[in-house]
Amino acid sequence: MSVNMPRTAMVFAAGLGRRMRPLSESVPKPLLRVAGQPILDHVLDRLEAAGVAQVVVNAHWQPDAIHAALAARAAAHRGPRTVEQVEETLLETGGSAASALRAGRIGPDPFFLLNGDAMWLNGPVPALRRLAAAFDPTGMDAMLLLGGMTRAVGEVGHGDFAVDAHGRPRRPRAGEITPYIFTGVQIVSPRLFDAAPEGGFSMNRLWDRAMEAGRLGVIVHDSLWFHLSRPADIAAAERVLHSTLNPDADTGL
Repeated sequence: MSVNMPRTAMVFAAGLGRRMRPLSESVPKPLLRVAGQPILDHVLDRLEAAGVAQVVVNAHWQPDAIHAALAARAAAHRGPRTVEQVEETLLETGGSAASALRAGRIGPDPFFLLNGDAMWLNGPVPALRRLAAAFDPTGMDAMLLLGGMTRAVGEVGHGDFAVDAHGRPRRPRAGEITPYIFTGVQIVSPRLFDAAPEGGFSMNRLWDRAMEAGRLGVIVHDSLWFHLSRPADIAAAERVLHSTLNPDADTGL
């Protein structure tokens, strides 16, 4: 089956990473190391493997460190090609993507949009390929990769979404614990940002609008994923990745 894979992407790397302190006090969260390399490199490796040619990477906290990391990657001839978007003020996720679109850093076609701390193990079909194959640009403005709470490595909360029998997402009701959490991976159409406000705002605002219109799609990830929010989550990810690469090792889990 032919899959229309996006050739462009954006990675959010501008956040302050407050919950990851003290590790993130002097290092941007996406540059914290897991399994021998910065999380940001894991994200870019996934995008390169998916055939993405160009990625916009935003920066705010410690932008010089983000610049140096991307320059080192380019010097090592590792793709994709990156374009930096330095933000003097935090624009949040929605505002950052809208700014990149307005500046012409992202073209008119659907693109991948990933958090700078997104990490996952692929199932039989790579997650980005599954996402692109499931995305219907005529009937959807965005499609999110959700992760099951039972397949999360790291501390998780009460869930972000429930999904009905027809695959339609909804937000949790008051006091409800829902089974799915946003993994930080999505594919979006520039149409999602039509009439988006200026300045900073969350992607949640656009998701809710798309959900009300029946134009928000979701698929559930079919393997482990890593919820890297606090320092203990880094250690948990290291243990799981070590046991995956060395299945006979005693991880203490």
